[in-house]
Amino acid sequence: MAKETGRKMIAQNKKARHDYHILDTYEAGLVLTGTEVKSLRLGRASLVDGFAQLEGDEAWLYNVHIPEYTQGTWTNHSARRKRKMLLHRAEIDKLEQKSQESGHTVVPLALYFKDGRVKVEIALAKGKKEYDKRQTLREKQDRREADRAMSAVRRKQRGA
Repeated sequence: MAKETGRKMIAQNKKARHDYHILDTYEAGLVLTGTEVKSLRLGRASLVDGFAQLEGDEAWLYNVHIPEYTQGTWTNHSARRKRKMLLHRAEIDKLEQKSQESGHTVVPLALYFKDGRVKVEIALAKGKKEYDKRQTLREKQDRREADRAMSAVRRKQRGA
């Protein structure tokens, strides 16, 4: 069997991009058990309630839901256990320093396989206010309407 290459997406946290201003992103490895990897290969995971916390010299990922592997035995993992993230010392120090500032947090954005290894994309983020969320939605809607109008004009030009 050939070794996997490239990036295969498992799960994304779209809610995080809606609720936070993303300031900086990092890629981290995860320490997982065998049944967790098998469950992820089936493409089942949820990052919605997940968050990262720095404890001492280590980074931990909390509340990420990886369901139990259906063919697992007594060695199966618990679905929401805390998982250790693998980051460089400089990255951990930088995250710890910046996350101490008020309103800043570390959230997972995506979970994916990269060359056969499970990686998590985490972000240093600052919480949005309610009016910021409305503004973002309004901008997205305006952009979509402008794109529709432009494509309608292009269709008319081709048809004429």
